[in-house]
Amino acid sequence: MQRIAIAIAIASLAAAAAQAHVVLEYKVAPAGSYYKASFQVGHGCGKSATRQVVVQVPDAVVSAHPQPKAGWTVAIDKAGERATRITWTAKGDADKLPSDFYDEFQLMAKLAAEPATLYWPVVQVCDEGRAEWTQVPAAGQAASDLKSPAAVLEVLPNEGGGHKH
Repeated sequence: MQRIAIAIAIASLAAAAAQAHVVLEYKVAPAGSYYKASFQVGHGCGKSATRQVVVQVPDAVVSAHPQPKAGWTVAIDKAGERATRITWTAKGDADKLPSDFYDEFQLMAKLAAEPATLYWPVVQVCDEGRAEWTQVPAAGQAASDLKSPAAVLEVLPNEGGGHKH
């Protein structure tokens, strides 16, 4: 009986860990639309607070503009006019995200006109350690098989209902 209880506890921890990745709030969007990417950070690195979140912008994103966050600075790396990486960094110790709390880091993205699966690698830097949510599945591999999957967005064909500029 004790073995069953231990197996259930281990399975529960594994399920909780699977839910602990940095993920996008909305996982689908129409091609050619503006999309609010909200990266949900559900924990730190073990008990260590998060002090920085770095998001790689997929090549199929035409433009990306981060939302400012109180207590955090925002840096935008660009290739020409296009944002390629966005970094939020806590200004001080009081601004860091404690491991027991959840927060979101947001940006507005203009998506390309073609449907695609977009992977958004995210690096979470903590006071002690880091979590690299950067793995992309190989052909035929399920994202659920990965230990540290990148956030994923399915860009669907635009049926004319999306907001375009």
